[in-house]
Amino acid sequence: MTAKRSIFEDVSTTEKAAPAPAGIDGAKKGARRGIRIWLMVLFAMVLVMISVGGLTRLTDSGLSITEWRPIEGAIPPLSAEAWQSEFDKYKAIPEFQLQNSEMTLSEFKGIYWWEWGHRQIGRTIGLVWGVGFLFFWLTGRIPAGWTGRLVGLGALGGLQGAIGWWMVSSGLGGQMLDVASYRLAIHLALAFAILGLITWFILQLSRSEAELLQARRAREGRLFGISTGLMHFVLLQVILGALVAGIDAGRTYTDWPLMAGGFFPPEPFSLSPLWRNFFEDPGLVQFIHRMSGYLLLAFAIVVWRRGHKSPRATTRRAFDWAMVMILGQIVLGIGTVLYGAPWQIAIVHQLVAVLVWVLVIRARFLAGYPRGESIRGGA
Repeated sequence: MTAKRSIFEDVSTTEKAAPAPAGIDGAKKGARRGIRIWLMVLFAMVLVMISVGGLTRLTDSGLSITEWRPIEGAIPPLSAEAWQSEFDKYKAIPEFQLQNSEMTLSEFKGIYWWEWGHRQIGRTIGLVWGVGFLFFWLTGRIPAGWTGRLVGLGALGGLQGAIGWWMVSSGLGGQMLDVASYRLAIHLALAFAILGLITWFILQLSRSEAELLQARRAREGRLFGISTGLMHFVLLQVILGALVAGIDAGRTYTDWPLMAGGFFPPEPFSLSPLWRNFFEDPGLVQFIHRMSGYLLLAFAIVVWRRGHKSPRATTRRAFDWAMVMILGQIVLGIGTVLYGAPWQIAIVHQLVAVLVWVLVIRARFLAGYPRGESIRGGA
């Protein structure tokens, strides 16, 4: 039998504290922080991947490597014979025969290194994901409920590599001088989706599960819903921009706000069958991208005004920054058109699209998981 204790006895001196409950916050100390840092590294690498991919497209380098060798392709040509072999393979595709027949081996090396570098970054991302995941998994540091999310992220990365080759293969036969624009759009859209998921996971891991649960109870439902719509609209605009880039439509009509002196581009439905015009007619593709941009701006203003009704200063500021970046992207888009889409402006336009995407996701997150604030407005 246990001895009776005085009601004035200090319980803490005789009983051990109860163990922390299991769950996402019951993992080893530093697990959330460590995984968050790992995801930040992956975020930076995916951002570089998107940038190099854009430059690969702008320098017409994407078809310089005509084979998909995920392992052996990591080693570039190391001898004159190997370089000549790669050049001979490139000579067999329509891009060389119809567009670059005067290209020298030295010029070929220039475009080859762009594409090789792009693929090498993809391989490195896969390696960083694999090593990081195995470390956290084998040491039991993955919080409860996160294993599937992290595996899914890696699976999307693998799918992205396969889609990348599917995109490249579209330009290796027939009369295609470039990759199919709709395949390029799918490739870029998936890259943005992966970047968006990483962003969301980083934001979630910045707080404990208990904090997230408490914040969710204060969710601003309408603001969260309308910002979700804005997020999807931004992704749609990115896809339309990829269609423009895929056929160099940004270099065809360089006046604004009109197109060739009129509101509507001339002969927008000249291709047959009809559906091809929405992917391959430069005037119509650029027109759709412009009109979608105007609608996106109008909807963003609506969302921003709604965001300014939030009682939380951090949420209002998040929507302010998203709106500022959207306005900047509109200005950059107009400048890209007026200057005929030079690669220097075009690549900045693509990178700002990434910033818009990330800032809209962050604003949406703060609407769904608002930060607690003091009476003075501090978080």
